[in-house]
Amino acid sequence: MAVVLGYDESPGAVRALRIAIQTAAAFGEPLVLVYGAAAPGPGGEEYRAHHEAVREAGRIALEHAVTAAEAAGVPTTVEIIDQKPAQALVDAASRHGARFIVVGSWGESPMRGALLGSTPHKLLHLSSVPVLCVPTEQ
Repeated sequence: MAVVLGYDESPGAVRALRIAIQTAAAFGEPLVLVYGAAAPGPGGEEYRAHHEAVREAGRIALEHAVTAAEAAGVPTTVEIIDQKPAQALVDAASRHGARFIVVGSWGESPMRGALLGSTPHKLLHLSSVPVLCVPTEQ
């Protein structure tokens, strides 16, 4: 089993990282850090350039998360997946036999999340494992 975390260095993800590290340590399980790197839009040269920029941002974000997890003694696996974040997290959770998925939120209202299609909202509908949604600090 593992704990899967969606991570992108947003304020909600930074707080979710702390919770995910604490939880993984408590269960004695590894932390799977996932970055969904699907670039929007059709193919072509512009798409490829944008896609590579998104993947590079993911690599940098996940390096910071790995450093924090290793400092706490939690082993990590890193996955940069060419899918939208919610689907990337669901697929990673399935592959790793996740106990649950951890994601941060922006503190948005449930209605706003439903209208905007936020990753936490999508996960609640797609995931077959529990989803722990960590609010930003107020």
